[in-house]
Amino acid sequence: MTTALDGKVALVTGAGGGIGLATAEAFAEAGASVVLADRDEETIGKAAEGLRAAGRNAIGVTCDVTDTAQVKAMIERAVSTYGRLDAAFNNAGLNSEAAALLETSDSEFERVMNVKLRGVWNCMKGELRQMMAQGSGAIVNCSSIGGLKGSRGRSAYSASKHAVIGLTRSAALDYAAQGIRINAVCPGMVNTPMAAFVTKNYDPEIVRPMVAQGPIGRFGEPEEIAAAVVWLCSPAASFMVGHAMTVDGGLLAG
Repeated sequence: MTTALDGKVALVTGAGGGIGLATAEAFAEAGASVVLADRDEETIGKAAEGLRAAGRNAIGVTCDVTDTAQVKAMIERAVSTYGRLDAAFNNAGLNSEAAALLETSDSEFERVMNVKLRGVWNCMKGELRQMMAQGSGAIVNCSSIGGLKGSRGRSAYSASKHAVIGLTRSAALDYAAQGIRINAVCPGMVNTPMAAFVTKNYDPEIVRPMVAQGPIGRFGEPEEIAAAVVWLCSPAASFMVGHAMTVDGGLLAG
C-alpha cells in the first residue's frame, strides 16, 4: 500500500499558512497537483508561487468558503485546470477570543459556525458533486481535539468542531458505496498562527500548562498534521471511512 499520489489532484482550503500550507506542500511532495485556496489573495498567491518555484504543479484560488458561489468557482477552477479532483482537505478557519458562553455574542457564534461548519458543508457539496461524477475521491475535514472534548471559554469553537465530526461520519456513510472516503483529522496543540493568537504570542505562562497536559511535552508541528491528512487521502488508507483521527501527541490518551 502506498501514500504516493502521482497524477492525482488535491484541494486545500485555508492553505495560506499553518496546517493548510503544510498539507498543500505534503500533497505536492506525494506527487499531486495542488489547488491552494484562501480568502486572502496575496497570501495564497505567494503560497502557490512557492510550490511552483519548487517544481510542483500548483495554483492559488481566492475563496471565502462561506460564499457558495465562490466555492463553486473554486471547484470549477480546479477541474478546468487539472481535469479532476481526487482529494480535498477542508481546513479553512478563523481566530476567536476566548469567552464563556454568556460572554459570547450571537454574532460571534454565527461567525465561528459560518466558517468552521457551514464552510465545510459548502465545500463538501462541491467536492462531492465532482467526486460522484468520477466515482472516486477522498475528503478530510479539519476538526480538533476540541471536537472530542469540551474547552473552557471555547463554546462556539467546540460546538463547531463537534459538528464537523458528526457531519464527517454521516456523510461517510452516505458516500462510501460510491467510492468516496470521508474522514476527519483532530489536531491537538500545533505551532500555527492560530496557536500564537490563542497563547498571546506564546506567552510562557499560557504555554507551560498547555504543554504539561500532553505526554509528548510539546506542541505539534503543522507537518505532522499534514502527514496524517495525506495518508488519509492515499491508497494506504483505503479501509478508513468515517474516522476522526486524533493527532495530539497523546493529549487525549489519559
